[in-house]
Amino acid sequence: MKSKQGLLLVAALAAAVTLCSLSPTQESKEPGFKNLKVLSKKTTKREMDSVMQEFKVALGVRCNFCHAASKDDPRKMDFASDANRHKEITRDMMRMTNRISKKYLEVTCYTCHRGKEEPLLAPERPIRAKRKSKH
Repeated sequence: MKSKQGLLLVAALAAAVTLCSLSPTQESKEPGFKNLKVLSKKTTKREMDSVMQEFKVALGVRCNFCHAASKDDPRKMDFASDANRHKEITRDMMRMTNRISKKYLEVTCYTCHRGKEEPLLAPERPIRAKRKSKH
């Protein structure tokens, strides 16, 4: 009888450990980003990192260009805050590029910004017409 109870106890413990290991932990869940107004509320960390990297390259900027410093610790960013005006400008630009891409052709921030904070309004170098050779 004792061996059956012992075996039952071991089986119950094994089942409990297995079930606990299968249930998602708080650490394995994706972070819930706050204050998303253009990006999907279901945006994953990987997707968010990709979008932020795209901004970094396309505009040649860092996080503090759009994100405000935390009031509690100015060395950290308050990513949910709307205190920095560039954040709303970025949202407007995202809406604009989404509309253009859906209606006409694919555009990105880099299409106009070319690695600069402000979009380029004219080519950096004058475009010269090629001369026809006399041969």
